[in-house]
Amino acid sequence: MENSNFKLVAKTFQGVEEELAAEISQLGGEDITIGKRMVSFVGDKELMYRANFFCRTALRILKPIYTFEANSTDELYNKIKEYNWEEILSPKSTFTIDSVVNSEDFKNSRFVTYRAKDAIVDYFTDKGKERPSVRLTNPDIYINIHISHNECTVSLDSSGESLHKRGYRVAQTEAPINEVLAAAMLLKAGWDGSSDFVDPMCGSGTILIEAAMIATNTPPGIYRQGYAFEKWSDFDADLLHEIYNDDSAEREFNNKIYGADINPQVIEVATKNVKSAGMERYISLEARSIQRWEEAPQNCMVVTNPPYGERLKPRDLEDIYEALGGKLKHIFLGCSAWIISSSREGFDKIGLKPSQKIKMMNGALECELREYQIFGGKYNQHKKDIAEGKKEDRREKRAPKKESFKREFEKKDKEKKNYRFDDRTAPKKEKPSKPKREKVFSKRENKPKPAPVPTENFERGKRELHGDEFVSKFVTFRKPTMIDESATENKQFRKRKNKE
Repeated sequence: MENSNFKLVAKTFQGVEEELAAEISQLGGEDITIGKRMVSFVGDKELMYRANFFCRTALRILKPIYTFEANSTDELYNKIKEYNWEEILSPKSTFTIDSVVNSEDFKNSRFVTYRAKDAIVDYFTDKGKERPSVRLTNPDIYINIHISHNECTVSLDSSGESLHKRGYRVAQTEAPINEVLAAAMLLKAGWDGSSDFVDPMCGSGTILIEAAMIATNTPPGIYRQGYAFEKWSDFDADLLHEIYNDDSAEREFNNKIYGADINPQVIEVATKNVKSAGMERYISLEARSIQRWEEAPQNCMVVTNPPYGERLKPRDLEDIYEALGGKLKHIFLGCSAWIISSSREGFDKIGLKPSQKIKMMNGALECELREYQIFGGKYNQHKKDIAEGKKEDRREKRAPKKESFKREFEKKDKEKKNYRFDDRTAPKKEKPSKPKREKVFSKRENKPKPAPVPTENFERGKRELHGDEFVSKFVTFRKPTMIDESATENKQFRKRKNKE
């Protein structure tokens, strides 16, 4: 492993490449090239350490060591076996392999991993040396194999565990948003800590914590326990110690970050994570549904990740988005709102025209990050005011509130009853009793019910009556008074005889 400049590759999510490239450029990366879900650049060992420690939108930092072409797994095996693996591994080392394949010749990534492992092991055994062992969890060396068509690249993964695992999450809710995705949303929104911040559906608090880290310029790697490059043979502990303890770029944050969620248990989870990240002085949390927001800080930024409908009924989902849109229109005037979702129906229920639509991926879900500029009056006048720099003047013309939102929120946050704003625990107002109305029966209900048909089978063991015996015992025929009985009986007899 050389100490001079070398090529590096930073992996990320689709749609986040530009933000990652900007971060690498600020760190001093050279020859930056943006690809699909990746950014390649050139740097030295210090830049590799810094990229792992400072990049908010990177998933992992790879160091390519070997590139070749192969059209079959046998050719892949031979090529990998030719590399001098004694520079990377020792007989006492442990390693794992992760393969990413996009090729018609290599359709099974697991088989690629299996053949690559055989090639590395056989490299040592053919020389009569002890072979290194494979370990899936916490190995010494992480090896990455990327195949695009017939071009194969073998890299060392300097990160180890994915960089989205910051280290501050001690508890989580169901389906929390990825930390890298949350940071990318904030960077796309232009969040820099110059205003108050609100997430009215904060969940486990990921967006809030990432917002506080950006506002204070706290490195995302400050909470991690370690990196894969710390087990490399050329690891420089003094260099990493210097990078870790350099806090010269951190800054003061004098505004406030507010988070809320309808579920009190979720707020407990968010509180644990906020304390673990050491950001409790900047973040205030409260159990409150979106329907119960009555005021908001002026000129703040709203970034939220509402439910997508994967675990909600369609009607409940529509109610949430409709309430969110209503509160944005009436409570968050003068603010900018950024909402990510995969629900088209939900976006329609917001009832506002987005000024931006950015496609992003949240796991396997195709999402959109939409910006809404909340203002009073007409949209054309709003754009004109922005161009002329009058936007702040128009905001100041709003009537002052009786009590500031910050004071009111902190007051509620300090109360012992933390969940007084939860819809399920809030006291319900008694509704006035309605006067009883007399029951009105329909004609159908007024009809007398037919008398029940008698039967002799009320007691156990009684014989049931059927057919003519039942008719003769319980049915009485009304005979006509104007017709001779004998004539009627003869006529009926003739009908039966003819039928017979």
